[in-house]
Amino acid sequence: MPELPEMRALAERLEAVVGGAALARIEPIHFSALKTVTPDPSSLAGAPVEGIGSRGKYLLMRVPGARIAIHLSQGGRVDVEDPPKSTRPKGGVVRFRFERAPSILIKEFGTERKAGWWVLAAGDDGPMASLGPEPFTDEMRSLIVGGEDKRRLHTMLRDQRTIAGIGRGYADDILHRAMLSPFASLSSLDEAKRTTLLDAVHEVLEQGLAAERRRTGGLPPKLGGHWIVHGRFGEPCPRCGERIERVSYESHEVAYCPACQTGGKVLADRRMSRLLK
Repeated sequence: MPELPEMRALAERLEAVVGGAALARIEPIHFSALKTVTPDPSSLAGAPVEGIGSRGKYLLMRVPGARIAIHLSQGGRVDVEDPPKSTRPKGGVVRFRFERAPSILIKEFGTERKAGWWVLAAGDDGPMASLGPEPFTDEMRSLIVGGEDKRRLHTMLRDQRTIAGIGRGYADDILHRAMLSPFASLSSLDEAKRTTLLDAVHEVLEQGLAAERRRTGGLPPKLGGHWIVHGRFGEPCPRCGERIERVSYESHEVAYCPACQTGGKVLADRRMSRLLK
């Protein structure tokens, strides 16, 4: 799933392409992906794009009096169509057409169809109302430095209501950078480890953003080529050379290095019921 670095860099690229252009029309392709009834998307025709940004894992397009929020979920991707196209591609979600500018196509791979978009009136945060602070804010710093969250760190980092924008990939790499077990809790960390965790969040996300800014165009199917441990089960740890292990859940997995993060212990796979000694 695209995370904060992917969405922020994507917003910057789209801003460069269609920022200031008038929105000619919106063409829904997969109609159930639109999660709002009012304002009517057709009422935005002719509105200039005042800016494109992001909030957590959401892409935001600002027009006078409204915002369009887009969540790509696991399989959503973005094409910049230059010249604009009129096809209805397989997996298409919605196409945004602009006057004298390329069109933007939101599409989705796979069969789950969880990508969605919202047209939000001024002052309405819609699905973003429950999001926690983003990683580079003072609120996030206070949470890490003074919080007593007892959940596993990997769970806490991925909870969008706690911290907005971090998902599975960057959570794995952050904890590897900090040399912390994904099963440790924030409440168990001393001051030095909390500082190390906060620094790791910033460093890993900044490096991810720098890598994503090297892309051009929209958002392609393959993401995360710059991840260090996520998705690299069985490969050698780039820090110590030991084998990267994983904990498998029904819908995702957690990657980590036992030597660097868990004192040499291999954490029990969720398909098992105990911690391997």
